[in-house]
Amino acid sequence: MKIIDGKTVSAAVKDEIKREINDKGIKPCLAVILVGNDPASTVYVNNKKKACEYCGIVSRSYELKEDTSEEELLDLIEKLNLDKEVNGILVQLPVPPHIDGDKVIEAISPLKDVDGFSKVSVGALSTGAEGFVPCTPAGIIELLKRYDVEIDGKNCVVMGRSNIVGKPMAMLLLRRNGTVTVTHTKTKDIKSITKNADILIAAVGKSCLVDADYVKEGAVVIDVGIHRLDPEKNNGKKLCGDVDFDSVHDKVSLITPVPGGVGPMTIAMLMKNTLKAYYIQNK
Repeated sequence: MKIIDGKTVSAAVKDEIKREINDKGIKPCLAVILVGNDPASTVYVNNKKKACEYCGIVSRSYELKEDTSEEELLDLIEKLNLDKEVNGILVQLPVPPHIDGDKVIEAISPLKDVDGFSKVSVGALSTGAEGFVPCTPAGIIELLKRYDVEIDGKNCVVMGRSNIVGKPMAMLLLRRNGTVTVTHTKTKDIKSITKNADILIAAVGKSCLVDADYVKEGAVVIDVGIHRLDPEKNNGKKLCGDVDFDSVHDKVSLITPVPGGVGPMTIAMLMKNTLKAYYIQNK
């Protein structure tokens, strides 16, 4: 069993972006909007700011009050759409319940949709056209590439069908000639499907669900989940993923840990998308 080190790969990707920005003397700009003060969202936004600073990307931060109206948020997005200096726009999700998240995603210009969540981006991904790919699935492909994992002709199983991870992940694996199965809450006898996976991607949102019974000998396992644990009840462990790491690690050939696996890649790919947006807008 070999650990896939997301921190090291993420650092390498950010270093490549930093070099490119320095060499070309360009100034890509990312605008990040946070509505309310959800603690997890605040941490994510701060990490994005730090990554921008490291890579040489100009970071604009808009921290709005919890009671900001949908109209006010949409007005701000429209101003940023028209601002030629801003290349990427990201609204940290989830937004408060009185704001329609789908409307917010669709309000962002497709040329600045660095999260890759809009219908235009999803359409481009599903047809193989050029566009922005959601950062977590893009980060997983980057990890597989850098660890020389062959996707072509392999049995790939994606557990979960969310718009942010599961569906785009399946599309990206298909693009690389993987034979892809997506399992979900209505799938019968999931273990019989996951046990045939050469590459298993767990994005189910249930802590430590995937144990050794789900996994084929020698498989590559990518754990997208992240869950907070009570350290007193879990031998000092504060976080875990969707995969029961201790149960699975002796059976697999490669596995991502939690933390330090997929998580760092998401922000690295956001930086990559922001640079790509700069190029698209300054042909």
